[in-house]
Amino acid sequence: MQRGLTGYFLPGGTTGEKWSSFVPHPLPPEPALNFDGQLQTLHDRALFAIGRLNGIATMLPDPKLLIYTYVRKEAVLSSQIEGTQSSLSDLLLFEIEGAPGVPLDDVREVSRYVAAMDRGLQRLHEGYPVSVRVIKEMHAILLDGGRGSQKEPGEFRRSQNWIGGTRPGNAAFVPPPADFVMDCIGSLEKFLNVPAPTLPALVKVALAHVQFETIHPFLDGNGRVGRLVITLILCAAGLLREPLLYLSLYFKRQRALYYRLLQEVRLTGDWEEWLLFFLEGVAETADDAARVAQQLLALAAADRERLRHLGRQARSCLLIHHALQQQPVTSISHMSRRTGLSIPTVTKAVEQLQTMAIVRELSGMRRNRSFAYESYLKILNA
Repeated sequence: MQRGLTGYFLPGGTTGEKWSSFVPHPLPPEPALNFDGQLQTLHDRALFAIGRLNGIATMLPDPKLLIYTYVRKEAVLSSQIEGTQSSLSDLLLFEIEGAPGVPLDDVREVSRYVAAMDRGLQRLHEGYPVSVRVIKEMHAILLDGGRGSQKEPGEFRRSQNWIGGTRPGNAAFVPPPADFVMDCIGSLEKFLNVPAPTLPALVKVALAHVQFETIHPFLDGNGRVGRLVITLILCAAGLLREPLLYLSLYFKRQRALYYRLLQEVRLTGDWEEWLLFFLEGVAETADDAARVAQQLLALAAADRERLRHLGRQARSCLLIHHALQQQPVTSISHMSRRTGLSIPTVTKAVEQLQTMAIVRELSGMRRNRSFAYESYLKILNA
């Protein structure tokens, strides 16, 4: 349904250059969403997919084993959208004190994404709602050091920004002026936390994402924070039991369509078309996450069964195998600290796992070697 502009244009400019910034109306949309037919069917499918993912998460013997690497996979994908080149292996190597060849600037940026996600989840566990405070805290961590550290981490912008182009005058989109940011983001916070019986929680998430990206409240990091907040809201709303659903890969694959639909919502008010895109992404991503979780469970179970038949060495090998599921790229010293086993015992166990083609040595060095649970990583990277 085309409702017309979902906000208004505000003339602005400087001497010699003029532009129009866009100030969005508060949510929810008016007139109300047309939630019939295809949209309702797709919404139900997305909810079913999330429910299936939640069900698989409850089957995990230790959900942290999957969450650790899945959050990091999302960090890599979301940061790649912003131009970094780091891989999942790069990040995991960095977290065990690095290895030659790892692009440190990129991987530090990815690691801050992980830390920002952790802070948001921590705040939820402490009873905080998804609020301005929590979003600003996450942003402060995301931009702590490296690229963006000079762009007011944790603070809403005090100057005009823009999307596309080299300046506001030739930009593809100009968000609201800085003076409007606090009112806009305050209205969004209210929308997220005031019950709306006529709006399903999943729909509220979809609407909120467009609004956040339209407000673009920070000088830098808006895309990454906007993608983080999707998962945070899903967890806060009780739709996700564990933070195992991320839309970065879906948005990356459909990048041109994603940006086009955001702009069409602003200019035409066609929220339904955006919702179809978003809900399809949720369903597809939840199905994919469930498939990955099942594959990882099956792989771990098969390898564990092989290790049980090793006799006297089975116990140490099983402990190492368990540790590898949480940190699939690691070192002898890290495995020793994690398992409580001595360095010689870990070394011997890892040699056995190499013989069985469960782990592979990555560095090619005699000392400070790093190892990967190769098949596990291959599933995550697929």
